[in-house]
Amino acid sequence: MTTTPAVDTKSVTGVGFRSDRGPVLAAIMLCMALVALDSTIIATAIPSIVRDLGGFSQFPWLFSIYLLTQAVTVPLYGKFADSLGRKPVMFFGIALFLLGSVLCGVAWSMPVLIIARAVQGIGAGAVQPISMTMVGDLYTVEERARVQGYLASVWGISAVVGPTLGGVFSEYLSWRWIFFVNLPLGAVAAWVLARRFVERVERRKHRVDFVGAAVLTGGLSLIILGLLEGGVAWGWASTRSLVIFVIGAALLVAFVFIERRAAEPVMPLWVFSRRVLTGGNLASLVVGALTIGLSSYLPTFAEGVLGTSALVAGFALAAMTVGWPIAATLSGRIYLRVGFRDTALIGSVFVIGGAVLISLLAADSSVLAVAGAAFVVGVGLGLAASPTLVAVQSVVGWDRRGVVTGTNMFSRSLGSAVGAAVFGAIANATLASRFAHPPAGIAGRLPSNADASSLLLSGHTRAATPAVAEYVRSSLYAATHNVFLALVVVGVLGVGALLLMPRRSEQLTFE
Repeated sequence: MTTTPAVDTKSVTGVGFRSDRGPVLAAIMLCMALVALDSTIIATAIPSIVRDLGGFSQFPWLFSIYLLTQAVTVPLYGKFADSLGRKPVMFFGIALFLLGSVLCGVAWSMPVLIIARAVQGIGAGAVQPISMTMVGDLYTVEERARVQGYLASVWGISAVVGPTLGGVFSEYLSWRWIFFVNLPLGAVAAWVLARRFVERVERRKHRVDFVGAAVLTGGLSLIILGLLEGGVAWGWASTRSLVIFVIGAALLVAFVFIERRAAEPVMPLWVFSRRVLTGGNLASLVVGALTIGLSSYLPTFAEGVLGTSALVAGFALAAMTVGWPIAATLSGRIYLRVGFRDTALIGSVFVIGGAVLISLLAADSSVLAVAGAAFVVGVGLGLAASPTLVAVQSVVGWDRRGVVTGTNMFSRSLGSAVGAAVFGAIANATLASRFAHPPAGIAGRLPSNADASSLLLSGHTRAATPAVAEYVRSSLYAATHNVFLALVVVGVLGVGALLLMPRRSEQLTFE
């Protein structure tokens, strides 16, 4: 099977909207906006969702289940994109994402909302990686250095619009509108793509590795379940916890053997056979973990500890997603001079520095300090994420680009899913410990689990005594502080992943 874009990339010049490829680029950006807006808009609505539906200890699942279903479906979509073409896979993803959005908007309980987020994740598993695959098809490495600015602007606009809408909807309308707003955006994206993107696909029969996909899904689901509920629903050393981790690990080992024998594996093992691919995928794993850690707990810190509104917390988080596209725009010029790896290493310096600043935030820090530290991390992520993605796309031919892009996006989604589980386990364990052993003066006046935090994340603060409210606030500070310390550790691990990559771009060849 051969898939080619409608535009001959060798015969056109320019990468802007006025070029021959401009309408296609605009359609791709609209599709990316579909996922980008949702990833930024929900973070500031978490306190409102918890207030209406309850279940603070379950809220990390709103991220984990979305990212898990996205992660495990990305390899399948990458494979389908190389066999069926990019366009039908993208349409399927958009349709599922919009269906999930409707289900999220009408959810009446936290478990229902979690299930609906799973449907959204299955759709998002197609939208983002196929968008990036299309960009890899249309533009050369040199052109992608400039196109990164356009793509990064999607996240920059979403960084401002998303948290703002999330805060406005949460405070003045309803958090449910953060999901309904996806419907018109998705409709426009599908319409533009249908009109402007044309590809020529020579079809042949393929054998889809459904067994491998099912085993991978089962293994990852069990591992994440064990990480998220361990120490909360059951003890870490309990029989249930051990069984879950053992079965999950066994399924992942079985997945490796299945992929070795599969005629057309869902995740070919050759994607880990070169330093640039292995290093790039591990770096993407770290980027995903860092992103979800900040997106999940920075608004919680701002609202629950500093006492800001959802709207203000949204702007603090937006600082990170504004710094990201600015740095991504500059990264293209930098990696053409110093190489992909060194550009990403420069980014890691900013990531670690920003994470340290966040870990030093106090319970009386200003919102500007929170936003400034988040901006520094965003700059680092922008300098690290874009070069690693372009690097892995640049070492393979046309017929393998969907697989390597899908694997890189899978790594980022997996990092986010595992990160949400690990950070959630850290926060829940901290809260559960403090609520199980409160001071004598307030013993018996607050729940013995993490859901006591809803006292600060809802309108019930006035109903609580000052002593109870202050203890819950200090407990929430301890939980988020421990998460922020974990972010520093993850940032340091990212340096090791980048050192696996070759230093100079001319070394990146794949036969």
